[in-house]
Amino acid sequence: MPHPTSYPVDAVNRVKRRHDRGRYDHATVHVLLDSAMLCHVAYVIDGQPFCTPTFYWREGSRLYWHGSSASRMLRNLEHGEPACLTVTHLDSLVVARSPFNHSADYRSVMAFGQARLLDDSQEKEHALAMMVDRLFPGRTADLRQSSRQEIKGSSIIYMDIERASAKIRASGVVDEDEDWELPIHAEVIPVKTVLGEPVPCQRRAAGVSRHPSLQGYQPGLDLEVALRDAYARAYPDAERG
Repeated sequence: MPHPTSYPVDAVNRVKRRHDRGRYDHATVHVLLDSAMLCHVAYVIDGQPFCTPTFYWREGSRLYWHGSSASRMLRNLEHGEPACLTVTHLDSLVVARSPFNHSADYRSVMAFGQARLLDDSQEKEHALAMMVDRLFPGRTADLRQSSRQEIKGSSIIYMDIERASAKIRASGVVDEDEDWELPIHAEVIPVKTVLGEPVPCQRRAAGVSRHPSLQGYQPGLDLEVALRDAYARAYPDAERG
């Protein structure tokens, strides 16, 4: 039986406004997730909504995020709670001829599922190694192992994606027909996050050179490209969909 290539669509994840911009296929959702590293996780505690920014990583259709064992979010999700994880890429600022038509080009993902806490120490250690190697493929092989106290003090939450949707705007300037000839300037301002020059740690052993796992992070490179390429190197056999 063939594996599904898209997430199921229902009232929870269906894109309602400008539904033509919605995508539900695994390939689109996953590549947007793999091109970022910061997400926002939304959940409810005792009727009060919270939205927490955090670092995340993906393995197949499972998302992980990391935090302190003292975190309110992690304590709340320990036994499994509904959660929504979002990621947004800002591609450009759209400067139009009316306030109404000012906008932005973007790519975003909303993923839904039951968030749960990893309890097993070995599973936590594996997840932490995955977090590092997802960014810097092969780096964990040359690191010291995490101590028991570090493992104990770290909490890892995972969520199997049950539903997800991507929404993409790549329209540029969209003005009313009667506005195109107005003597008002309009433009698109591209937005990118670009890597800077590495700053070596001043407290380092003599003769230590930059690790090969960092070679994908070169000054001037688009961060999205670096993250996407790192994922491909870390998981060369992974199906993008």
